[in-house]
Amino acid sequence: MAWNVEKCEVGVESKLGLVQPATKFCADEAIEALKAGKVIAVPTDTLYGFACDACSSEAVNRIYEIKGRKHTSPLAICVGDVPDVKRFAVTDHLPHGLLDSLLPGPVTVILGRGLDSIGVRVPDSDFIRIIARGAESALALTSANVSGQPSSVSIKDFENLWEHCAYVYDGGVLPAGRGGSTVVDLNKPGKYKILRPGR
Repeated sequence: MAWNVEKCEVGVESKLGLVQPATKFCADEAIEALKAGKVIAVPTDTLYGFACDACSSEAVNRIYEIKGRKHTSPLAICVGDVPDVKRFAVTDHLPHGLLDSLLPGPVTVILGRGLDSIGVRVPDSDFIRIIARGAESALALTSANVSGQPSSVSIKDFENLWEHCAYVYDGGVLPAGRGGSTVVDLNKPGKYKILRPGR
């Protein structure tokens, strides 16, 4: 596969999907796909993930279908920058600087949102942060695999699912291993609980 780094050109096109490099030169097409309600596959700082506009119920449902995931298992959202977290979750009870010390990074923070709670990520990965900023919305984000199967650290790991994506963005083999993000519940003032250790 040869990538043109000056502009986004097709690297691999097959009946299974469209693969592009995960570079800033391909961010505009990713943003357009998200705004059109499509699902894309992207590298993060932990694993490859499926992403879509979190405000598009059709796109979110598509991710559940692709993964074979029960709707009772909520998806996390991803935002481009730490200050964006407060647009989608309650953060007033957190000590000053706490989110900045955790994010961006391989952490999902669980925060309140109305009567419910929501997992929020700001991955330490330029490509997904660029497209989250450009989409001007939260992205629904979950691992790129069928539920219950091993997580993906390269695009080859989920090649059988490419056909369900508008684009698959290749960031190479991710060094984190198959560990996802650490999930930390920050709902209760003055307390935290690690729900899942990650990488």
